[in-house]
Amino acid sequence: MAEYGAQPRMGFFTDTSVCIGCKACEVACKEWNDVPEAGGQDLLGLSYDNTGDLGSNTWRHVAFIEQEKPAVDLGMPTVGAPEQHPEEPGVRWLMSSDVCKHCTHAACLDVCPTGALFRTEFDTVVVQQDICNGCGYCVPACPYGVIEKRESDGRAFKCTLCYDRLGAGMEPACAKACPTDSIQFGELDELRERAAARVSTLHEDGVPEARLYGHDPDDGVGGDGAFFLLLDEPEVYGFPPDPVVTTRDLPQMWKRAATTAAGVAAALVVSFLGRRR
Repeated sequence: MAEYGAQPRMGFFTDTSVCIGCKACEVACKEWNDVPEAGGQDLLGLSYDNTGDLGSNTWRHVAFIEQEKPAVDLGMPTVGAPEQHPEEPGVRWLMSSDVCKHCTHAACLDVCPTGALFRTEFDTVVVQQDICNGCGYCVPACPYGVIEKRESDGRAFKCTLCYDRLGAGMEPACAKACPTDSIQFGELDELRERAAARVSTLHEDGVPEARLYGHDPDDGVGGDGAFFLLLDEPEVYGFPPDPVVTTRDLPQMWKRAATTAAGVAAALVVSFLGRRR
């Protein structure tokens, strides 16, 4: 394993404005990483979504979000609302390929008791299955609900950002397979610059609702290694609006616990000495 910090941080920029929902990323991820199928190919009643969300057997999830609004409010081509009748309802599909965020301050790392979760030399977060004992502490620790234990063996699984491919100088399978470059891989600083330029272009082109999510190093998780360009509020895509590292209070909690324990010990000593007298 190479030394952490030996090279620039790598990550994903997902531009949802050009996602066509083809699911090539889902297929490529499963094929390369040998991820089991997630329970059949039946649709879930949620447009063309047949995977639902991220999990142990779904490391990439393409969300299909249908919005019914007056066509004039949608600000982009719609289905069922001619331009000459902007007051009539229209339908907009928002599509987005979700993935583990590879947080800067990763709570899953904080709570893992075995060291199965580690930060790689690419500044990504990976689970080592041969070390994972299936305790499940990382599952509730994730502010995005990404990590899940696999029912077949009880161990935790999630996106590795194709760690094996990165080590061989290759880009992750999902980015390689994406036909529209919705999923872009590269050095995180460069991706942030590219994303900011893309938002500016969309604003100039009359898409004022375009915004970035997970790019800010000053947010509650220190910024994400996988961030997104969205066309609506984060909640519409199922993202928490203000994610916070779930272990942020642990140092203070341990300090208070130590102070309390010291106080209890002192009280017991005083009580014991008093009885002896």
